Amino acid sequence: MSNPLDDHVKAYQGNSIYDFDNQILLNFYPQRIIHSTRPEFSVLDLGIGHGYTTDLLSQTYRSYSVIEGSEEVIANFKKNHPLSKATIHHQFFEDFLPTQSYDLIIMGFILEHVDDPQAIIRRYSQFLNRGGHIYIAVPNAESLNRNLGHKMGLLNDLMVLSDYDRLLGHKRYYTVKSLTADIVNSNCKLEAMEGIFLKPFTTGQLLSLNLPDSVITALCEVGIDYPELCCGMMAKISPA
Repeated sequence: MSNPLDDHVKAYQGNSIYDFDNQILLNFYPQRIIHSTRPEFSVLDLGIGHGYTTDLLSQTYRSYSVIEGSEEVIANFKKNHPLSKATIHHQFFEDFLPTQSYDLIIMGFILEHVDDPQAIIRRYSQFLNRGGHIYIAVPNAESLNRNLGHKMGLLNDLMVLSDYDRLLGHKRYYTVKSLTADIVNSNCKLEAMEGIFLKPFTTGQLLSLNLPDSVITALCEVGIDYPELCCGMMAKISPA
């Protein structure tokens, strides 16, 4: 029986202009998590996607597992990261039953893919150790670059999904308000929220500027305090 998730693997094979954005977002937010946690934590990660985060986190934590529903995405990751120490579970998020509890659960840019985000948050909050946390990262519909595109007439609706979004399997964008609502309605407590990458222009415009890494790093660091304007938002939550 064919798996519809396998149809999205093309978006994760490194052939898009948006790989520029992905490399920034997907390398920055896990570093923020790493800096506020400890290597001895037991960690469960949801989704492999482009593989940047999976590779980094698997090198950091003593116990690290990741759930991925697409066999094609898993194969793509293993091809690009053959030495990865990640324990990979080929299952859908909705079906996974752990044999242990975790200090840390990471939902990095996966809630925009699933049918029922609140059900996922509620389900996985039960798998935490006492004092454990979930980190959630999602794309922001109201980011500075999207607002500029809207004002310039390039984007009719801030919530609209692009062809690339659909290729990735996205079902929605988030705002600070909608992410907060999903967390609260999942019987969880929002402890902190921060921004991921304050992007001032379109991807093509940024690439044409050929900015040094120091500028990109500064845009990420400045954006931490402005989740409502950044490309992505990251929330730290715990069971209520």
